[in-house]
Amino acid sequence: PRYLMGLGQPEEIVEAVRRGVDMFDCVLPTRNARHGFLYVRRSSQFSVHSSQFYATMHITNEKYAKDFKPVDPHCSCFTCTHHTRAYLRHLFKTSEPLAARLATIHNVNFYLELMRTLREKIVAGAF
Repeated sequence: PRYLMGLGQPEEIVEAVRRGVDMFDCVLPTRNARHGFLYVRRSSQFSVHSSQFYATMHITNEKYAKDFKPVDPHCSCFTCTHHTRAYLRHLFKTSEPLAARLATIHNVNFYLELMRTLREKIVAGAF
């Protein structure tokens, strides 16, 4: 097994997997979640052959105050299936500890789905 510590942006992980890395250790998904930065897919499937397969959302921005869509419409995590962007923003703005938990659930799920996609592509010989 090849272990890489410290890298954490999704495109960095894709490149590291491409180079043969098997395991990662990074606080970025959880730290970003605690500060209201969420990862959002650009389409229903990860297109990992481009660095533009995701965007980041700063949920505390005013534009999300009345946005009643899920954080990521392509995500099936608990946060996205049960809560809206407006609600999550409200939680952050009122310093409710649940905000960090829900954001972390989402970001960790984003990374799990990314890794699942990479494993499937490796097995299929498409990566």
